[in-house]
Amino acid sequence: MIMSSAGIHGRDDELARIAALADEVRAGAGQALVLRGEAGIGKSTLLGFAASTGPSTTGTAGTDDAAGTATPGSAHPDGRASDVLVLRGAGVEAEAAIPFAGLHLLLRPVAGYVDGLAEPHATTVRRVLAGDGSVDRFAAGVAVLELLGTLARSRPVLVLADDAHWFDAASADALSFAARRLGGERVGVLLAVREPHAPAMPTPGLPELRLSGVDDEAASRILAATELPRHRRGRVIAEAGGNPLALLELGSSERDSRGDPFADMIAELPQATRTVLLVAAADGTCDIGTILAAANSLGASIDDLRVAEDAELVMFTEGCFGFRHPLVGTSVYRAATLARRLEAHRALAEVLSEDTDADRRARHLAAATTTADESVAAALEAGIDRARVRGGMAAVADDYERAAHLSPRPRDEGLRLTSAARAAADAGQPERARDLAEQAATLLPEPVDATWAAIVRATLAEDDGRVAEAHHLLVTTARRIAGRVPEAAGKLLFLAVGAAWRGDDPARAVEAAAVADELALPGAAQVRALGTAASADVAEAVTAVRELVAVDCAELTACTDIALTLRSEVQRSWWSLLLGDPDSAYARATDTVREARRQAATGALPAALGVLAQAELELGDLDGAARTAGEGLEVARCIGQRRGIAMLSGVAGLVAAARGDAEATAAYAADADPATAAHALALLDLGEGRAEAAVDRLAAAHRSGLAGLTAVPDLVEAAARTDRPSDDDFATQALADYVTWANSVDRSPARAVALRSRALLGEPDLLPTALGLADHAGTWQQARTDLAHGEWLRRDRNPARARPHLRAALTAFDRLGARPWADRARTELRAAGEGRDSRPGRDSAPDADGLTPQELRIVQLAADGLSNRDIGNRLYLSPRTVGYHLYKAYPKLGVSGRGELAKLELMA
Repeated sequence: MIMSSAGIHGRDDELARIAALADEVRAGAGQALVLRGEAGIGKSTLLGFAASTGPSTTGTAGTDDAAGTATPGSAHPDGRASDVLVLRGAGVEAEAAIPFAGLHLLLRPVAGYVDGLAEPHATTVRRVLAGDGSVDRFAAGVAVLELLGTLARSRPVLVLADDAHWFDAASADALSFAARRLGGERVGVLLAVREPHAPAMPTPGLPELRLSGVDDEAASRILAATELPRHRRGRVIAEAGGNPLALLELGSSERDSRGDPFADMIAELPQATRTVLLVAAADGTCDIGTILAAANSLGASIDDLRVAEDAELVMFTEGCFGFRHPLVGTSVYRAATLARRLEAHRALAEVLSEDTDADRRARHLAAATTTADESVAAALEAGIDRARVRGGMAAVADDYERAAHLSPRPRDEGLRLTSAARAAADAGQPERARDLAEQAATLLPEPVDATWAAIVRATLAEDDGRVAEAHHLLVTTARRIAGRVPEAAGKLLFLAVGAAWRGDDPARAVEAAAVADELALPGAAQVRALGTAASADVAEAVTAVRELVAVDCAELTACTDIALTLRSEVQRSWWSLLLGDPDSAYARATDTVREARRQAATGALPAALGVLAQAELELGDLDGAARTAGEGLEVARCIGQRRGIAMLSGVAGLVAAARGDAEATAAYAADADPATAAHALALLDLGEGRAEAAVDRLAAAHRSGLAGLTAVPDLVEAAARTDRPSDDDFATQALADYVTWANSVDRSPARAVALRSRALLGEPDLLPTALGLADHAGTWQQARTDLAHGEWLRRDRNPARARPHLRAALTAFDRLGARPWADRARTELRAAGEGRDSRPGRDSAPDADGLTPQELRIVQLAADGLSNRDIGNRLYLSPRTVGYHLYKAYPKLGVSGRGELAKLELMA
């Protein structure tokens, strides 16, 4: 049977189970299945999936989407017999006491087939369809089974009974009887039963599938189809508990009560009970003390909850009150009149303390207020600190936005909207923040008041990768306000320089710094220092960064609003990396990540995690860098932060490249910024022996100043493995900057890598010194220095001294999962006379005793698919020499050419 699962989220296992049932039915093995679960969990949707069976004539009753009525001999319009007959109906509560009402819904579309049944079954079915309650239930079950079997002789039959708990007892018994006896028939029966909040429907002997809530990922996809703003979805997902209907109801402001499974139950509750439930729904917490105190003021008490508890609408767990189903509270609140809702919020505000529950009290006051009221707006603003503790930056944004809309004066509204936008940005709600900031701008024509709105709008533009827009907004606003508020103008220009630098636009960084000098603004020295760091040569840039760090960023603190402090901390961590101090960067970034999580400042997390991942990478912790980058990417993608995606994809791409994962490297590179993408792809090339390709990539993406230093060691190593003089010249120039930087920061890890790079470009005597410092450079760089030293010793005809370094490199690369580099170390070990095969999992070395060590290395690399040029780059040989060695090796191995090498299992 051909079925469609389009639009069904989080039900892969359930869909597979139903599809398998349908296949079994088609093959002649009758099947039955009972779907059980709470209201809205997706039972009807799964029945709909089962009904979507290719071309068919469908007998459907009790639903709004009837496709037609089956009659004897019915066929598809094109002349072929229909593929599947679907009998579908839904139980109706009002008919639960009418004998055989359920079977009437299901079987009436096929009443024309009854005459073909043998007696007494035909008579029994006619009496069932006539609602004759005196029919023996055993006889009814047998007759239904006979009818289904007759129908199945011409095509498979699916019986789909929704809301089967509302079927009358006679119908339920007969249908269950038949469902237990379907073996050998092309008949499938699916019953959907709600529990709890519905009559019990035992189905002994029938297999059951109990449905639970969908996961958060599926819930997000469901909510994406509603009009709910992105920033509200997290809260709705938490409230809905994975219930698809609850997600749709809570995610829509325009739904009515027609699809509400609890509307009738709630309407039948006593007024006092509805009052307590309304207060609980309005409060939205499990604080039973506050709920009861407010309800008491409205004439209700805890005794009035007994009816709701008996109906299993509410529950108490360890002193906490809650609704048993996420839609109950929504249904109660929606059923109440506006006057009753306002009354409930007002009662809650009156019982909440101004001292300990200021934020909750203010929210209820706001919900009970229908006109602008400065006192309520001020109360909301006063409770901001407690709101931050309870709900993070998203709660802060909510309260500021409520306060703004209650503000009588436009200026107050604009300032509060700006604060809301600022908090929304840090909460990871960029679309909301952008909208709020734009609203604020229209209410704040004065440049002084518009300053912070400009900061938020620029921050959002930068997060979205629109650096030029962010820079223009900050510089333009700075010029407008410089004469009136010069301190604020200096702050804006500092941010403008930082945005340009992070966006790899040194020209704009210089422009903003020049404006600060031109206007003689306070803090111009720090703005100039940041501009120098972003654009000057390496020596000057290091001095400038040191200057910024030396003042402990006191000027920076003045240059940012408190809501952006976390982003400033990220920048300070980055400066530590630029000064060759990944340990300090790691410590500071770890603290920033922890604080961002504590504050629920999701918008600041990607940048903080990006610096932390980069620090872990520089410390040689590839596993940690991969985990951190992966977490950051998940956050950045969730909130749509493009700059975060690019930064974290770059780190993840470098880790994947070091490990030789070509597919992952390419995927991450597609999302990374161009320079880092080129670096990752070049590192992959270098590891796989494609040195020329690596040089070409890095040369094309090379940047001057501090921004271009990270890739220099890889550029140097790749250039050292090609035979192109121009590569050496370019790498030598780039290395000069790197050496200057290493000497300027004067840290052992940087000097170790600089010395190794110089050794690769013609000063091999520096390798022992580099190795002596390499233990400070992290496992990754130390292993690469060991490998370089071992390779040099082997080429210098010192294989015995080379082997310990190569073994150390191999061990480290294996531990890091850096497969191409481990393979290279393993090949070098063999060439250095290592007598065993050091590849994990290999039992014995290749049978190639007749080959010299050099010939063995070459044929192994050739067997791996490398060209003569690539092999030559890796082994420091000319392509002609590689070809000569292969020519000599072929007869010894008994092969006639390169294509047969792979069969010999000689791979390195």
